[in-house]
Amino acid sequence: MNETTGVTLLVLFQKPVKAVLSLMPCLLFLYVNGVMLFTLMRKPFFHESSRYILFGHLLLTDSLHLLASTMMYLFAATGVKMISYVCLVVALFAGIIAKIAPLNLAVMSLERYVAICFPLRHAEFATKSRTSVAIAVMWIVSSLDSLTQLFVYVSLENTGFTMQIFCIRYTVLRLEIYTTINKAFTIVYFVLVGVIIIYTYIAIMVTARLASSNVSTASKAHKTVLMHLLQFCLCLSSTLFHMISSVVHWNMDPVKASHVQYVLFLGLIIFPRCLSPLIYGLRDHTFRPVFKYYFTFGLRNPVKPFDKS
Repeated sequence: MNETTGVTLLVLFQKPVKAVLSLMPCLLFLYVNGVMLFTLMRKPFFHESSRYILFGHLLLTDSLHLLASTMMYLFAATGVKMISYVCLVVALFAGIIAKIAPLNLAVMSLERYVAICFPLRHAEFATKSRTSVAIAVMWIVSSLDSLTQLFVYVSLENTGFTMQIFCIRYTVLRLEIYTTINKAFTIVYFVLVGVIIIYTYIAIMVTARLASSNVSTASKAHKTVLMHLLQFCLCLSSTLFHMISSVVHWNMDPVKASHVQYVLFLGLIIFPRCLSPLIYGLRDHTFRPVFKYYFTFGLRNPVKPFDKS
């Protein structure tokens, strides 16, 4: 009896500890992303450059994805129950913002491709208005999967109920057709983005070797697209979470499975979304000093960075 009580208390104690441990890195990186967004908004130069507009959009969507994922995990850890319609909206919105990051990386790679391979036309293509249109198209394309699943749900089921377990997409969208739709869209998204990034990487690398002038700029762009490929791989790792998690769930006892799922949640969802914009932002020589100034509240560098014309 005492052993059973001890195990029960241990399980109850582990839930808040896991919740706190998952919340701490989330809050830390949300703060870092917030400082980066504040830095981008403070300097007029960043407002006019399509490169930094896209970077700001990546920061925003990654922050939303991080926040939504952490909230859903906290709901699951604390046993919060909700109506199926609310869970469906939250889950579908999380799916939309999860697919925007790869599309954003593809557009950023195309921007670097135009800048290096077609430098005379870069100013024509990479305008603020065209960048805004590209961002709108990203949201529309990334919403196709969720809108399709919502349409199928309204057509086939459209039933509201109070969920008995925590909110995840598979507890509401239980038919096999939803999984098929999600897999089909995910494969198309990632194959398309992968082809775009790899193509731009090869094109910029060839241009860097053939160019007799401005080799350093082409080399930097080549490294930037390589970084986009690394970020893309980090985004791809998050799609493996549900696949690995389902295998773990069926092949382990519930207590061990919950521990493994917690590690997978941190390793495949939280940290990739945290590290991706941080690595990219600190690589940029124009953005980095301004970011350090605001991140340290001007203590390390008492001289405020000048605005670039």
